[in-house]
Amino acid sequence: MDINEMYFTPKSVVFILLVATFWTTARALSLLTDDERNEFLPKLLDNGWNVMDNRDAIRKSFAFSDFNEAFGFMTRCAMKIEREQHHPEWFNVYNRLEVVLTTHDVGGLSSKDITIATFMDEMHLWTNAST
Repeated sequence: MDINEMYFTPKSVVFILLVATFWTTARALSLLTDDERNEFLPKLLDNGWNVMDNRDAIRKSFAFSDFNEAFGFMTRCAMKIEREQHHPEWFNVYNRLEVVLTTHDVGGLSSKDITIATFMDEMHLWTNAST
C-alpha cells in the first residue's frame, strides 16, 4: 500500500506528531559536553550562578524590592519557561527567589538550563532597570 492511499484519523495524526516531536526533542537533548560547560558556565558563574556540589545543577538567589516584584519576575519567566518546556525548581519567600536548574531527563545540565538561566538573568536586569 502506498502512503498516499493510507487513511489517518485525526487521533492517529496527533499521536504520530506527538511521538515524532518527543523523539526528536529527546534525541537532541543531552548533557552538556566539557566544551559546552567551558563555553557557557563561566558567564553564568560571573552573574551569580553556582554549580551545586551534590548534583549536576546550577543555583542562584535573586533579590527584589518586595513580593510583587518577585512574583512579577516569576510570572514573566514562566511564559518563557513554559514555551521551553523546562521547569526550574524554585522557591519564593517574600522578596527572595531561589532557583535550581537541572535537566532531569538527562540527569544533569543541558542546553535548556543554559537557556533558562540566561533568560532569567536578562529578565532580572530588566526588572531592576525598570524600577
